[in-house]
Amino acid sequence: MSFRTYYDPLHQEIRLDSKKPAEKMVIELIDSTAFQRLRRIRQLGPASLTFHGAESSRFTHSIGVFHIARRALNRLSLLNPNLKQLEGQLYGAALLHDIGHAPLSHTGEAMFGLNHESWTAKIIQNYPEIRNPLEEFKKGMSSKIANIIKEDKSPQNIIKFLVSSQLDCDRLDYLLRDSYSTGTHYGHIDLERILSALTLAPDGSIAIHPKGVMAVEHYLLVRNLMYKSVYNHRLNEVSNWLLELIIKTARKLGAHQVWADQYMSKWLWNINSISLDTFLANDDIRTYYHLQRWKDEGPTPLNSLCKRFINRNLLKAIDIQYLSNESQIETLAKARKMTEKMNLNPDLMCTLRHNKLQSYEPYKKGLRVWDGEQLKALENISNLVKGLTSPVKTAWLIYPKEVDKELKRELAILKERL
Repeated sequence: MSFRTYYDPLHQEIRLDSKKPAEKMVIELIDSTAFQRLRRIRQLGPASLTFHGAESSRFTHSIGVFHIARRALNRLSLLNPNLKQLEGQLYGAALLHDIGHAPLSHTGEAMFGLNHESWTAKIIQNYPEIRNPLEEFKKGMSSKIANIIKEDKSPQNIIKFLVSSQLDCDRLDYLLRDSYSTGTHYGHIDLERILSALTLAPDGSIAIHPKGVMAVEHYLLVRNLMYKSVYNHRLNEVSNWLLELIIKTARKLGAHQVWADQYMSKWLWNINSISLDTFLANDDIRTYYHLQRWKDEGPTPLNSLCKRFINRNLLKAIDIQYLSNESQIETLAKARKMTEKMNLNPDLMCTLRHNKLQSYEPYKKGLRVWDGEQLKALENISNLVKGLTSPVKTAWLIYPKEVDKELKRELAILKERL
């Protein structure tokens, strides 16, 4: 049979036809060792400690992104049939955009100090199971796709828009998928309306038809809510910090005190010179196995940190963004002193983490509306979008539950003085 079907909880049937060259290439890429590894990389890192259904993988997401990109191109090809010539490049970029993720996705980048776009480009250009199908489809394809992902550059504005913009296929899929897996309802976007509203501006780039403005407004608002309620959730911040601290501690203790297999040893102590094979050998399973081993056999304080994470004995967190920078630092110092009084180590239990969310950036890949006569920036015709250009900041103070009451009394006093 020439057909292969993936049944997706969001998109239902995603069918591939091996008789079509671009889709044959996609099948070969999916079957590669590097892409199958994405089954073992969680989409939302440790978010399942907060939202227990958040178990979906980068594999599932990446196929979803390809599916949306194919639908978008089919829609735009009705306006310009020549765009079908871009399907191989678009399919490859959409499918492979996350192939360079470290274990636990974005959390892993902070843990180990890696950039997933850089590793994605390396894998696309140098890993035979990925590079060969791309080059067989069209010579030079691997370099073109690597540049799209790593340098955010493409001579084709349409591919750049669909792969990396403020309305790209990646965001459209992850908002739907993450909302579904976490059980939240903020990520419900009108995908059908958004895709049907894609049009071509006079300069050949993608714009939005006026009929789709409301759906795009809703999408941007949804993204804002998902960051506030899921991605930047206080317990997510705690979990991420714990994982970062675990790796930092293991590296500091050194190979003479910390057990690690041949691959994790290089990830810990030779991260700047690891090979493609060593990179691809690490996934959530290997990383979690080491956390379990360190919990049971690791030296102090590595074992206690792993025990806290594995057993979900999480620290507390509270947003103190309303305080001045000076007061935030003073509050952290007070939390540390309280922690010391409880005979606990503040270095392992207290910190301050800052986040900034800007839901829409008008001067960075801004969206435009084309009504057939005028091309206008989205923020100039939508007050809702204009309001989303203002950044929202958070300052999470992380501390042990043993000092919760005392710390909150201190914060209540500070609030009264404001």
